[in-house]
Amino acid sequence: MEGGGTPPETLKEERQSGCVPPTSLEGNSLKKSSWGFLFTGIVGGTLVAVYAVATPFITPALRRICLPFVPATAKQIENVVKMLRCRRGPLVDIGSGDGRIVIAAAKEGFTAVGYELNPWLVWYSRYCARREGVQASAKFYISDLWKVTFSKYSNVVIFGVPQMVYLDLAYDSHLEIKDL
Repeated sequence: MEGGGTPPETLKEERQSGCVPPTSLEGNSLKKSSWGFLFTGIVGGTLVAVYAVATPFITPALRRICLPFVPATAKQIENVVKMLRCRRGPLVDIGSGDGRIVIAAAKEGFTAVGYELNPWLVWYSRYCARREGVQASAKFYISDLWKVTFSKYSNVVIFGVPQMVYLDLAYDSHLEIKDL
């Protein structure tokens, strides 16, 4: 054999026997390797996204006083609105959650503000206020309730956890507390 090449008969036999030339193996392993990186990236990205979304909902349970997000029912919102009918002045919802009470108060003509520690709930509240057309009179802020002054508000709504109500009574004893 001149030129050092493989005879055509041998190449024909290799193809028929199922042997694959080494160059094909290298290309195939690169494809497998890139699928592995893609799969790892998707799994890793999904885990980071789940962590980012779940953390603000789980961390309140790890505090000394557990303050979970419990959405208000339609009946509870109706009771709050009913209590506000004869009142005036700005309203604040401490731990506003998804903003249902603030939005309902804004629809009744109040300037309403909600303070919430969970940024996802604040962003969702802002979205809902915009969707309901009350974004001018309903504002939401990411803040710890212990770092906010409530003296400028005539109406204070504390909703949900009894421990929080009792702590707030010690903070400001002239509040009128009604069970909804």
